[in-house]
Amino acid sequence: MTDCLFCRIVEGTIPAKIVRSDEALVAFEDIAPKAPVHTLIIPRRHIETLDDAVPADSDLLGSLMLAGAAIARERGIGGSGYRLVLNTRAGAGQTVFHVHLHLLGGRPMTWPPG
Repeated sequence: MTDCLFCRIVEGTIPAKIVRSDEALVAFEDIAPKAPVHTLIIPRRHIETLDDAVPADSDLLGSLMLAGAAIARERGIGGSGYRLVLNTRAGAGQTVFHVHLHLLGGRPMTWPPG
């Protein structure tokens, strides 16, 4: 989808600070970080919201979570704690309609969020 910001990052037509890339996903630094570590992890394939995922996407969605954990370890926040957030639809705070995980860490997190 050429009008999707994240698809354009996957295509390389919009620059991003990529921290991980493989055949299934791309992870990059958020341009407006909400924590010292704020990385976005997205599937290469466009899925608009979690509600649009199907059972066949289970492995892909799991790979996003595992990538988040690996990046947290690489960034030195695996032991102190981190948060993985997936917002679904505008009412939950989704602003880019391409499934993505926010990896947040490097500071204490409060509950409830937002």
